[in-house]
Amino acid sequence: MEKIEEQFANLNIVKRSSGTEKSTYLLGIDTSKTVQAEKGSLVAVLCSGGLIRIYDKERLNVLREFSRNPGLNGIRFANSCDVVYSSCTDSTVKCWDARLASEKPVQLFKGYPSNIFISFDISCNDHVICAGTEKVDDDAFLVFWDARMNSQDLSTTKDPLGAYSETHSDDITQVCFHPTNPNMVLSGSTDGLVNVFDITADDEEDALVTTCNAVSSVSYIGWSGKDYEQVYCMTHDEGFCWWDINHVDTDEPVTRMNIQDVREVIHVKGGILDYLVGGLYHEKMDKLFVVGGTNTGIIHLMCCTASGLMHVTSLEGHAAIVRCFCWNMQDDSLLTGGEDAQLLLWKPGAIEKTFTKKDSMKMSSSVYQRVRTHSNDSYKRRKKQ
Repeated sequence: MEKIEEQFANLNIVKRSSGTEKSTYLLGIDTSKTVQAEKGSLVAVLCSGGLIRIYDKERLNVLREFSRNPGLNGIRFANSCDVVYSSCTDSTVKCWDARLASEKPVQLFKGYPSNIFISFDISCNDHVICAGTEKVDDDAFLVFWDARMNSQDLSTTKDPLGAYSETHSDDITQVCFHPTNPNMVLSGSTDGLVNVFDITADDEEDALVTTCNAVSSVSYIGWSGKDYEQVYCMTHDEGFCWWDINHVDTDEPVTRMNIQDVREVIHVKGGILDYLVGGLYHEKMDKLFVVGGTNTGIIHLMCCTASGLMHVTSLEGHAAIVRCFCWNMQDDSLLTGGEDAQLLLWKPGAIEKTFTKKDSMKMSSSVYQRVRTHSNDSYKRRKKQ
């Protein structure tokens, strides 16, 4: 733990974005997987008001914006090129070329008429997009598209390949493809369930590999472990669950950790924890970390250990609630954004610059997700016929 604490405690602010509206919330961050020779990596930031900003990572200056996207709620870079995907409540997933300042997307993925997309992801080989919907009537859908560009088909609009509709009973708040297996996808919902699918199966029933129950509305999901055979989630009431799906068919326990409210059990050195932001699996350390924070903008990093969650370090630099982060494994850098309209770049061992701490611009955050109580079954395995 000493080496882990030292690495994260050594993170300092390298750069802070400037020239953005104070009333703008930063809600999501992703970085390009490619590096432009003359400009370096690009950063895409999802902002409140239906705005996507593209930044130069090292300078944190805005290169271009994609605006007029009401109901925007997700952002992802492709894995092989500098295109950015965003999901929308207007029943579409849009694809933008991050190198071009264009008001129109280069590709439009249309859902079914009733779909209101609130989550999505793209497979690690960029072949398949999956988006989750709000519940409409009695249905909540996972909708799939072929994301590959076909030179013979010049149409910019694509219809779905199909959808899953039986495995979630409420809003699908999270979708996350496996980091190395393009056929495995994870979904989380306000129904409290976290589902693992193998999309090579012929139908939805056979595709459902495992269901884990968080017993509360799911706010964040991810994969972890050396072979990414573990899954974890955070809930809207600050709970944390961690499962080893490789043990589903063995006598080993599937649940590695189940904390109903992290705020009640974590001891934060010299402070408190107000909320959870998300998680990150550090491949080099083979450790799963949980990221949380305070209403005043302090970021807390916690490590998952055999005895529970352990506070590692705290980072100070934001003036309000931190909503999003992105960890870069190549250079061990961290990007963070939040309700103070600031995008911060952190790097280990950097010389911290002196900034005047701005007055908190925190506004009361609306509670827009329903929290429900569910069955106490922690997981189940779909039996094959």
